[in-house]
Amino acid sequence: MAVKAGRYRGQSAQERIAARREQLVAAALEVWGRTDGPPVTMTRICAEAGLTERYFYEQFANLDEALLAVLAGITEEIRTVVDAAINDTEGGPAERVRAAVAAFVAVITDDPRKGRVAILLGASRPTLAAPRNAMLRGFGAYAASEAAALYGSDALQGRDGELAGLMFIGGLEKLVGAWLDGSITAGPDDIVDAATRAFERLGHA
Repeated sequence: MAVKAGRYRGQSAQERIAARREQLVAAALEVWGRTDGPPVTMTRICAEAGLTERYFYEQFANLDEALLAVLAGITEEIRTVVDAAINDTEGGPAERVRAAVAAFVAVITDDPRKGRVAILLGASRPTLAAPRNAMLRGFGAYAASEAAALYGSDALQGRDGELAGLMFIGGLEKLVGAWLDGSITAGPDDIVDAATRAFERLGHA
């Protein structure tokens, strides 16, 4: 029908498709990230989004594709806020490192659904293990590159820098995971303090 290819309620067909994708990804985050909620399923995501299964399959081949889109969105958000924190913060490496770590932690602690999905639930889903691990390695490489930019010739170089970046990200993941599941008694500021000290010690010789 012509109306489907043209504009409907002020939106083009492509805009409507993009809007439905945003609805489904937001619904997947809500359903998947609920505390003690039922298992995430395609049917529950569609119900949360108020869309039919037809529109789900318009966007995703299967449930894992939708969940991977949620993880990718969280990853992109973290990269964006960390970049902004580093670029917008005045001062030396210590101030900029703390601002970057605080921005990262805020994404998770301000909306614990994102932390549960990215750190706890994503890790427990075998079909997402490989792409999730790739995301973590990407964060490790990002941490190493930022350390090089912040510390210059004092930064750990080459393979040593890469390993230090992975160690930092792995430690931060475990720290935030322990906060999310209640294994440790700490607040966001405590996490930022600990992670900042770790980055400063791992980032340069």
